[in-house]
Amino acid sequence: MKKLLLGLAVVVSSLTFAQTFGVKAGLNISSISGDDTKSKAGFYGGLLMNVPVASSFSIQPEVLYNGMGAKADGNNDLKINLSYISVPVMFQYNATPEFYLEAGPQFSFLIDSKFKNNSASADAKDFIKGFDFGIGLGAGYFFTKNIGVNARYVAGVTDISKKVNGIQPDGKNNVFQIGLAYKFK
Repeated sequence: MKKLLLGLAVVVSSLTFAQTFGVKAGLNISSISGDDTKSKAGFYGGLLMNVPVASSFSIQPEVLYNGMGAKADGNNDLKINLSYISVPVMFQYNATPEFYLEAGPQFSFLIDSKFKNNSASADAKDFIKGFDFGIGLGAGYFFTKNIGVNARYVAGVTDISKKVNGIQPDGKNNVFQIGLAYKFK
């Protein structure tokens, strides 16, 4: 038992020195799959931790606020505003010290949902599930050791709508993100 605890302490302390922390923020262009919605702009931002696991590979878990949703197609002003706390876990391949490719799952937890039409607003929690799962693919480039740009597409895997009156509407979150990252070194 002592050897196990000592081993865990060594691993945790070595990861503590190897990891890099940072912040990121940017623009979301989100939609909900289906033929009656169109894209909506939003904001994302949060914290990241980059942990190198080999010379060319790292794991980057993040905790982000994600403003997503969609606009109704047509002449009305109906918007679906969804706010999530998202936890993506990206597996990164560092092609060069500056450029990386990434892929991984994203787990999102709904914190607010509203239907908005002009100035009227209604709670949508009875219609939207509290959990969303997606798969992200992206790339990034660091101009300096601290400042970089990134782009990511997260394709929804699970339907976000709750079953209402025995009907399960189809609809998955899809979001394209572009933004800036700053790593503390």
